[in-house]
Amino acid sequence: MGRIIVVGTGFSGSILARKIAEECGRKVEVVEKRGHIGGNMYDEYDEHGILVQRYGPHFLNTNKYWIIEYLSQYAELFPHNTKLLSFLDGQYIRLPFNFQSVQELIGAKRAETVLRKLRENFPGSDRVPILQIVDCPDREVSEFGTLLFEKAFRTYTSKMWGTDVNKIDKYVLERVPFAMNYDERYLNKDFQYLPKKGFTEIFRNMLDHPNIDVRLETDALEHIALEERTNKITYDADEVELLIFTGPIDELFQYKFGSLPYRSLDIRYESSESEDVLPSEIISFPQAEGKTRSTEYRKIMFDDSGARGSVVATEYPLWYDPNAKVGNIPYYPVVTQESEALYGRYLEEAAKYKNLFLCGRLAEFKYYNMDVCIEHAIAYFENVKEYLRHER
Repeated sequence: MGRIIVVGTGFSGSILARKIAEECGRKVEVVEKRGHIGGNMYDEYDEHGILVQRYGPHFLNTNKYWIIEYLSQYAELFPHNTKLLSFLDGQYIRLPFNFQSVQELIGAKRAETVLRKLRENFPGSDRVPILQIVDCPDREVSEFGTLLFEKAFRTYTSKMWGTDVNKIDKYVLERVPFAMNYDERYLNKDFQYLPKKGFTEIFRNMLDHPNIDVRLETDALEHIALEERTNKITYDADEVELLIFTGPIDELFQYKFGSLPYRSLDIRYESSESEDVLPSEIISFPQAEGKTRSTEYRKIMFDDSGARGSVVATEYPLWYDPNAKVGNIPYYPVVTQESEALYGRYLEEAAKYKNLFLCGRLAEFKYYNMDVCIEHAIAYFENVKEYLRHER
């Protein structure tokens, strides 16, 4: 039996490493470029005693309770309904945009007709994607949808993704649909939770297994070699039985066909002696220059009794550049027709290596939400397990 290498300690890499170690009884070498586990889910207590998610806020939202049960094996979770506000035209408006938002944007008198027609045109709908409202045959509904789209969706999306909104995959615009009621929850998922002591504890316990060896501050790409002539994979010249890669696929193949586009973030922190800075845990800024959102982490802590003051983290999107001082961490694959075509070429190249498995947001070039990422990794393990059974 050869070496099993897993690159990356986010949810995809950690879940697969644990399952291989536990269910297959195999030794797994987990390699992480950064000095910590958890990938972009990493959080830690700062000097103010505040639990800060270093790569932006993450919340667990799902309609499948078994995902909550699965994570509860590794850390204690607590219910938390995520609520946001959007700063539009000088006022704070509920996000997701809902029936209250209609009144706040166009006034209660005009809102009466729009609300009635929204109900008439989308009967029985709990949430509706903004583009469906824009394309509604009713003129007044469409005009409101266009107003909201231009004020918030177009501006925020263009800033977030660094390209024209018309080029972006529609899935991005449909992630937070309009609430056809007064629901204030950011997402209308049945089960919404956060880990009491942070996400890092989940990964620490998940990777705590005698069959798992974790190596931090190790760039796997300096050790991996893909031999085109034989289609073999080696790590430090040793032939690899199985390689699970969760990083950017274009980097694995040394940008053979060019760079895939990813967006990164410049996150800036501001401390305050006040314990309450923002009117909500997260504020979205569609109209502001540069920044997209601010998070006050004290507001989402399970226990803030040891915290002093507060900390607000503000995000400024920029293009990912692995060689830059700021923006050198890939967050979001920019999915367009052009980038999907380029990814397809890399996928064809990857198919030449039967023992190479690509899993996760970066490796598969898909904008997975956390619950989908977890579910996908668990299902993906069946492919890995079948391969290992066949090889033995």
